[in-house]
Amino acid sequence: MKESDIRKYAQLMKELELTGLEITENDQVVRLERNVAVPVAPTVPVEAVPTPVQQEPADGISVTSPMVGLFYAAPAENAEPYVTLGDQVKKGQTLCIVEAMKLMNEITAECDGVIEKICVANGQMVEYGTELFRIRR
Repeated sequence: MKESDIRKYAQLMKELELTGLEITENDQVVRLERNVAVPVAPTVPVEAVPTPVQQEPADGISVTSPMVGLFYAAPAENAEPYVTLGDQVKKGQTLCIVEAMKLMNEITAECDGVIEKICVANGQMVEYGTELFRIRR
């Protein structure tokens, strides 16, 4: 293939905004490729926003969801809930289940105490950081 033909195809690629072209002529294969520079938007400095620090509520320990999922208060549909309002719990005791992607994740108590508040309803969708329970020491 002649150089003039190659230049002609290169110009055609540019006009049609092609990044690659393969030409077969007389049992010869010529492949042309070009890199296209992508314009980059200018960066604008962003002022740092302080993230809120989750503090322990004055009236107890907050147990939050470690993931997005469905909150279940009991191990099965017709079973008794793991805990109810006023129950005494021990560190490591299962409080509920959060189902995420068909996996049942047990949420346990981080300390000994009494269930002071149940913050979500059975079957409710919870987000990461949603308060599930409040435990009074």
